[in-house]
Amino acid sequence: MSLSKFRAVGLCSLALAGSLLAAPFAAAQFPGMPQPKHYAWSDATLSPDVRADLVIKEMTLDEKLSLLHGQGMPFFTTGPTESNGGAGYSNAIQRLGIPAIQMADSAYGVTRGAAAGRYSTALPSNLGAASSWDPQAAYEYGALIGRELRNQGYSMSLGGGVNMTREPRNGRTFEYQGEDPLLAGTLAGNFAKGIQSEHIIGDLKHYAVNDQESGRNAVNANIDKRSMRESDLLAFEIALGISDAAGVMCSYNRVNGDFACENSYLLKDVLKGAFHFKGFVLSDWGGTHSSAKASHAGLDQEQPDKYFYGAELKKDVESGEVSVDEINDHVHRILRSIFATGLFDHPVVKDVPDVEHGYAVALKLAEKSIVLLKNEHNVLPLEAGVKQVALIGGHADLGVVSGGGSAQVDAPGGSPVPPPPPTGGLDSFIRPEWMPSSPLRALTAKLPSAKVSYTSGDDLAASAAAAKGADVAIVFVYQVESEGMDLKTLALSPEQNKLVETVAAANKKTVVVVESGSPATMPWVDQVAGVVEAWYPGIKGAEALANILTGAVNPTGKLAVTFPKSDADLPHPTLITPPATSEINWAAAGGDISNIMSLMAHGMPAFQTTYDEKLEVGYKWYDAEKKAVLFPFGFGLSYTSYAYSGLSVSKGDGLTVTFTVKNTGKRAGTEIAEVYAALPASAGEPPKRLIGWTRVDLAAGEQKQVTVAVESKRLQVFDEAADGWKLVPGDYTVLVGGSSQALPLNAKVTLQ
Repeated sequence: MSLSKFRAVGLCSLALAGSLLAAPFAAAQFPGMPQPKHYAWSDATLSPDVRADLVIKEMTLDEKLSLLHGQGMPFFTTGPTESNGGAGYSNAIQRLGIPAIQMADSAYGVTRGAAAGRYSTALPSNLGAASSWDPQAAYEYGALIGRELRNQGYSMSLGGGVNMTREPRNGRTFEYQGEDPLLAGTLAGNFAKGIQSEHIIGDLKHYAVNDQESGRNAVNANIDKRSMRESDLLAFEIALGISDAAGVMCSYNRVNGDFACENSYLLKDVLKGAFHFKGFVLSDWGGTHSSAKASHAGLDQEQPDKYFYGAELKKDVESGEVSVDEINDHVHRILRSIFATGLFDHPVVKDVPDVEHGYAVALKLAEKSIVLLKNEHNVLPLEAGVKQVALIGGHADLGVVSGGGSAQVDAPGGSPVPPPPPTGGLDSFIRPEWMPSSPLRALTAKLPSAKVSYTSGDDLAASAAAAKGADVAIVFVYQVESEGMDLKTLALSPEQNKLVETVAAANKKTVVVVESGSPATMPWVDQVAGVVEAWYPGIKGAEALANILTGAVNPTGKLAVTFPKSDADLPHPTLITPPATSEINWAAAGGDISNIMSLMAHGMPAFQTTYDEKLEVGYKWYDAEKKAVLFPFGFGLSYTSYAYSGLSVSKGDGLTVTFTVKNTGKRAGTEIAEVYAALPASAGEPPKRLIGWTRVDLAAGEQKQVTVAVESKRLQVFDEAADGWKLVPGDYTVLVGGSSQALPLNAKVTLQ
């Protein structure tokens, strides 16, 4: 046999051995090893509900209760543990073949892998990805995270944030999908659907009205039912309808007096009743506050430990306060989820992640996410003839910033920008971290004939000098956000604003690149030629940004959230912050996470926030108040231009909206065409609502007739008295265009 043939056979043998080892029941392939056990519920032709009930018949009470709580936070323990090292887990029941549910935070990638030597792809932040308005991209985003969860040995995602941007200073705005329930619900639903395509349990959170981080464990959100059902809860309803997500995480806050995790209206009446949710509700970490009350209200699993769903819940069962049937329902929902997602039939087997695939997905998503906000005199794209480009500020020589807290994905090799010295408390949790994706390096590669320089921005005189000598000056500014804190203001730091003003005074061709997790105010916007919102763009953010800035990729992103002119224009100009008694005292807790969790679980005095803007979230507020904005919802520029014509609307089960979009420029591009409706005045609604959209790919000069199908519920209102949805008879105006404030087409239709 030739050496080449021997090598080929050897490689094939190794590949075969590897595939056998990776198979779920590979142990049975080897002599002397036990065959995998077959159970009555191993039959995959049975429904998930039947399989779950077959397991329950064989379970003891202690086994049932063991599934209803977490087993502690493994990264704070020193003893032996079954944990895979994630945020939490529920134990396995080995005698019945029920696997542990290994959970990992995974909003924009799998977190906390560095300590175990694991790699995770850091994708663009969720709000950034939402600005793609692309359901298929959202699915691919989730599928990649699902695959990397499986690669690392996890079986449940704790991503899927879908809270409305009622308070844009919320420190977790970057984890959510914007201010409109249809857009947010559609994208979060496809995200969770992508997660579950990998036989991983998907999750949607934080249910519900968890719209600020300040005092999140104590705040009571006051809001009427109609407003909830048409905004915050509607986003969850849409997402569940698309994804059939198996998990919903209830939030820390109170809603109308009751904690969300023991709120019967939210959990029993709406989620499990009106939404027909078949999966299980798990608490946010330390968000459980009772045993019997929470159980009656519909909480299925306490995380991360057993303050209430351990010995206390068992006493409630033994006393008859909580029935066995109620316990069985909780258990059924958890077991059903294991079967319905395919986790039982496709056990998790650790594998090496496909890093190159992750990079490719991250790059494509970042390119779709970046939004071109201003482009005066076509300062962008940077043409091949440009000779000198000055990059200034924002650590643009080293990387791009990311979002902190439980969503923080570890930067491969560590953050290239060292974090500030720790001072205790939340420092390690909310540390700013940069991804090693260098705009300087990426732009230098894209502009080989130009001199691309970098100046830190710390010295204003040096920054002005660098700008004066360049054909184009690009200033990088950023806003750090994290779970556990809210922004004090949407304004950037005074130092960064001054830097932009200084550079703009030195060079008329100044472009500002904003890296943020929320809208940012821009007092200098009229002084600069260009503005690009890059969000937190992820591990390939610089490469995506370079492609956009040089025109290798035509920008298509549009804002999923309104950019106001100032904090004063917000529905709540002053952020509602908690009194000292409603905040966690880290010093008193000694920095011990178990003490912190205990404090959270046993509750702190409530303070109040009232969402008196009601239905008017985001662009609906600015429309109703007739307030001018910096950049409107749905806005984003392109290197080409588009024209709309030929609107027609036909009635049926909902509406069919047809119109023509033409590319009137000289470059191919993709237009996101948006469809809104103004309801009859008697409906008591904001001036308009988003009812649909479509992405239209067009060559230069090409036009296409497109159709957007609008389901009837998108035109309905929630009738609180009747506890249901209804269509208000009257004249509806359908509006079509390129943003919420650029709608050249309109047509009236009468609905009864």
